[in-house]
Amino acid sequence: MPRAEGVAPARWREAWAAVDLGAVRHNVGTMVELVAPAAVCAVVKADGYGHGAVEVAGAALSAGATVLAVALVEEGAVLRAAGITAPVLLLSEPPPAAMAEAVALALTPTLYTPAGVVAAAAAGGGALGVHLKVDTGMHRVGAAPTDLPALARSAAAAALRIDGLWTHLAAADDPAQDEATAAQLERFDRARHALAAEGVRPPVLHAANSAGAIAHPAARYDMVRCGIALYGHPPSAAMEGAVTLRPALSLRARVAMVRRFAVDERVSYGRRYAVAAGSQVLTVPLGYADGVPRRLSEVGGEVLVGGRRCPVAGTVTMDQLLVDAGRGPGAAVGDEVVLIGRQGTEEITADEWAERLGTISYEVLCGIGPRVPRVYERGGDAGLSGRAAAVRSFR
Repeated sequence: MPRAEGVAPARWREAWAAVDLGAVRHNVGTMVELVAPAAVCAVVKADGYGHGAVEVAGAALSAGATVLAVALVEEGAVLRAAGITAPVLLLSEPPPAAMAEAVALALTPTLYTPAGVVAAAAAGGGALGVHLKVDTGMHRVGAAPTDLPALARSAAAAALRIDGLWTHLAAADDPAQDEATAAQLERFDRARHALAAEGVRPPVLHAANSAGAIAHPAARYDMVRCGIALYGHPPSAAMEGAVTLRPALSLRARVAMVRRFAVDERVSYGRRYAVAAGSQVLTVPLGYADGVPRRLSEVGGEVLVGGRRCPVAGTVTMDQLLVDAGRGPGAAVGDEVVLIGRQGTEEITADEWAERLGTISYEVLCGIGPRVPRVYERGGDAGLSGRAAAVRSFR
């Protein structure tokens, strides 16, 4: 994604997110094998969940994904500007004013309102393939099942090509709600049969997100839309280990300052954290403006220094955080600190952050901000950490 206006390039910053594109390829290949003969659509919205949409898209396509998906026309434009020609599905109906741009970029709109059909017809007419979305229980967007036949009739009358029909599963990642997922799939089947009765048989049916693709084989249909699994994380704790995935992103920085205090001290805003006399306190140049939650210390957040876990010391500030390295082996300015990722035999994952913070790994990953440069590890360098990769690119 283009850098946000007003965000300075981070050319000299001693902090970065390392993205292992080999892990992305592994994860895509795992999903391709799991769901065959269904196709895999790689969801790269939100700048590839914070990993970099263009780079992830390239890795996913090379590993067997055949379609990409984004939420916004602007996101599709980024892919096209990078020279990516693969099919790109818009997961949300574009605003009428954006439809002409979607058509010009050869993006595939999702439609679910009469206004969307009118706008698509005006922008593309018979040259435009579209997917219709039906709401089977998520109740976010999508045509009501009772409205779907009329929507399809109006699309056909406008000479739009109905290439797909889809829905979104609300609780596929929760085994306790398997009955609700089954009910959604039953509604989806009724909806497609209702279209067939109208003579409309979309060639691509899709319902499964990552969770649906992994846990609900009946949801795979012709294509699955994989998001979080591409990036190496299970859709929920209940699905941990269901397939072998490799986290693709690690968040790292270098120690900027080291202090030891002769007496007990309280540190950071609010003076909420007590550091014992003689303990080493490290300053790390990442903060909540970069996606490190301000309250990470309050929920027991840790980082890795020298292969060992050390607590975040006090309130995370906008640009920096403090680490209590204790009285153990000393750290020095320039030493690597791992916030998310592996160091030695220890590992901190986005899922661990999510569990501590009462959220999901999706939010943790998407929250890593544009001030953090991305470093891309390619090919066989998956075992290298941070800036050690021999082949890389910066964003």
